[in-house]
Amino acid sequence: MDIKTFKQIVTKLPPEIAVLMRGPTGVGKSFLAKQAAEALDLPYIDVRGSTMSEGDAGGYPDIEGMKKNGIMTFCMPSWFVRGCREPVVIMLDELNRSLAGVQQSFFQLVLDRELGNDEDGVPYKLHPETRVFAAVNHGSEYDVNDMDPALLRRFWVVDMKPTHEDFIAWAGENGLDSVLIDFIRQNPAHLRVDPGSVEPGTVCPNPASWHRLDTSLRHMDMAPSTMAGKGERLLYSVAQGFVGTEAAIAFNEFVSKYEMVLSAEDILDNYKDVTDRVKASTASSLTALIEKLADHCKKNAWTAAQAKNVGAFTETVSGELLVQMWNAVSATGNLPNIQKLHKLLGKRVVEAVKAGREVK
Repeated sequence: MDIKTFKQIVTKLPPEIAVLMRGPTGVGKSFLAKQAAEALDLPYIDVRGSTMSEGDAGGYPDIEGMKKNGIMTFCMPSWFVRGCREPVVIMLDELNRSLAGVQQSFFQLVLDRELGNDEDGVPYKLHPETRVFAAVNHGSEYDVNDMDPALLRRFWVVDMKPTHEDFIAWAGENGLDSVLIDFIRQNPAHLRVDPGSVEPGTVCPNPASWHRLDTSLRHMDMAPSTMAGKGERLLYSVAQGFVGTEAAIAFNEFVSKYEMVLSAEDILDNYKDVTDRVKASTASSLTALIEKLADHCKKNAWTAAQAKNVGAFTETVSGELLVQMWNAVSATGNLPNIQKLHKLLGKRVVEAVKAGREVK
């Protein structure tokens, strides 16, 4: 499932329905649970099962209380107590990499929404509005236990398969460097490589590692947007440690040649100056440029002159890319911009679609 669909569903589920996210490391499962908590305006509590002992999850015997009244009760973990007292989002991370005793406590929490017991033997129950999320690292690179089908049916189970469009949207919203975003836009294969497809121990890129690379480069005053058009050995070395050799080579080359890459503003404001560069661009570069224009369209109001430049741009590309440009702009929902462009492209788009059908 892509991230957009996940977000549309997850906050609308009943609070008592636990959510299980499956996917390889680095695709953003924990981050998505945190975003859901923010959308619900609830505190977020991360519970890392792989670092816990059985008592950390299910509670420890209250020895002093037992001495006083002869009744065994348990001192419950703080994260669970808070989830009983008030609505929160509890994230049970790395569920299938946890010890067996920890897993049993987590399963009870999911199945019954309760743990431990008071002096009358009554279990402590989660607040009715508390939500439970869980995540498992799922893929060929992990040696983990399979989950019981009887347990799986108690969850809303989703296999996370974020697309490069998901990452680009998230990265833009969270301020990642524009050149790094453009690299992923034009090189989606480098967003994530399955560790199971390479030699064990090989550093591979994933969405989380690109985020860490962005953070590190900014901290080192080497943000890709400031290094664009320059060759820099250190940039490659830093990238290699986060995303591996192949992706680092491609990224370093992309940054060093970035001054040649066209932006949305080049088309909107200076199309006459870049016409020759557009004509010399590859189909993949033009596709990336269309995505940039659509992103700009979504966030800005185009002038008549800017719309005219976009129209002129589409006259230099294939009919397929013309239709792609129109569909991308239409999907933004920015009606004033769509109306301006429709006057310029409408007839040509219809002709291109008809021509495409005839070819098929």
